[in-house]
Amino acid sequence: MMLAEQLLHALAREGAHQIFGIPGDFALPFFKVIEESGILPLRTLSHEPGVGFAADAAGRYQGGLGVAAITYGAGAFNIVNPVAGAYAEKSPLVVISGAPGRRESASGLSLHHQARTLGSQFAVFREITCDQAQLDDPLRAPADIARVLASCKRESRPVYIELPRDMVTVPCAEVPPLAPESDDLPSLSACVDETLERLAAASSPVMLVGVEVRRFGLEKELGELAKKLGIPVVTTMMGRGLMVDTDTPPFGTYLGLAGDPALGEMVEHSDGLFMLGVILSDTNFGVSARAIDFRRAILAADGAVSMGYHTYAGVKLRAYVAALLARVADKADVKPMARPEPVVFSRGLVADDTALTPGAIAAGINDLVARHGKFPLACDIGDCLFTAFDIEQTTLVAPGYYATMGFGVPAGLGLQEASGQRPIILVGDGAFQMTGWELGNCARYGWDPIVVVLNNCSWEMLRTFQPESKFNDLDDWHFADAASSLGGVGMRVHTQRELAEALEAAAVQRGKFVLIEAMLARGALSPTLERFVKGVRRLTQPQP
Repeated sequence: MMLAEQLLHALAREGAHQIFGIPGDFALPFFKVIEESGILPLRTLSHEPGVGFAADAAGRYQGGLGVAAITYGAGAFNIVNPVAGAYAEKSPLVVISGAPGRRESASGLSLHHQARTLGSQFAVFREITCDQAQLDDPLRAPADIARVLASCKRESRPVYIELPRDMVTVPCAEVPPLAPESDDLPSLSACVDETLERLAAASSPVMLVGVEVRRFGLEKELGELAKKLGIPVVTTMMGRGLMVDTDTPPFGTYLGLAGDPALGEMVEHSDGLFMLGVILSDTNFGVSARAIDFRRAILAADGAVSMGYHTYAGVKLRAYVAALLARVADKADVKPMARPEPVVFSRGLVADDTALTPGAIAAGINDLVARHGKFPLACDIGDCLFTAFDIEQTTLVAPGYYATMGFGVPAGLGLQEASGQRPIILVGDGAFQMTGWELGNCARYGWDPIVVVLNNCSWEMLRTFQPESKFNDLDDWHFADAASSLGGVGMRVHTQRELAEALEAAAVQRGKFVLIEAMLARGALSPTLERFVKGVRRLTQPQP
């Protein structure tokens, strides 16, 4: 079997379900094998950033491997930003780049798409991936592929594979199955002992869950653990949407000063904060009303568990949760605490001629969910993401930490491809200008997302922090008018009545994407973003 086929079979065996890509001359032989072998379906988009975001979202949702295939140089450097975001947010993304063959590499000529040296691209991706391989030796390739895929799954971070075009069809042995991970059982046992002792001694324990819980497929297990321990579950900002379909759904999302005050107080005053898969980032904890003393917390993330001033290295989250479940009796020796009331989300949008606000958009979507059931959400960065926190909890993919614009639309396409469910995509007009045109690929693959563009002709979130700058002003591009030429349906709405009608029409329209261009006044912010901005100013500006 040829090398490219062995690579594709290994990807499929380890959890990849599709490949997103854009071909180019150095990648053409590989794309030919992808197409003709049928081992994994190929979904081509229009620009490499969209490829990266779509593959990232698919990997996030599936808990398997997202795969992006691109060409050397001009293609690969275009995907650097999405790969950096996937690294920051711990997404299992496999990047496969075509590359010059051995003969042309040895020609002494500078090759088209080459930057500084032929190895510059490999050096760049070494910085933003957790493992890399150049498949230039068919004897070594099976072990290299196995090593890189194992790293991707173990660390839930991107890896990079470079495939010279003259190596695609060379004969190659089968890629060996990934070896099962071994655990340091004495360390794991001691770690579980101390965890349960700390939780039993706490008067107000709280389970705070983050992105690794989804990445390693542990939502059901953590729901069971929370039930046995009898402690409430809260998500971080980046963990929004986790565990919503378990028997112990989270009470809400911790957003510090930007969120529900009762939830904030519960997390910040907990003497047994049990953090699982949480990234210690400014987006998760930067606007805390009260600084959290992480020395008093239990943090299980990045393949280790930290408590106080010491760390149990090499204790992996999956093994840790399994060991806790095996040890916790139905009636755990943990003091149950008073549970907060779940956060109530606004509904009942008044269908009148009132001008639209982000809060009205959230209420309208909540009404839609009440009538038609939940939709998974894909969000871009900006007030569209903060608006999502006012929507009923559901599966969510968003660049909450890396905060790159342009994620929303291609991520929504990747989400629909991976889940088979119709998503709602929330995106601002600035981000839509970047990658919204990927919607033109929906017809080929049967994707039909509902896309809500929050259009205030502005980079409005930037304006909230620097209102005097006129460069935040954008022109009105009339996105809804372009929808039909991209193969979809477009509606432009200004009032709550028009929004309610458009959302209902979108829900019953299947087979085409529906773009609802929601026109907002500059300065109209979601309640959550208003609180977030006030929190940032309170914490960063000098006090009189």
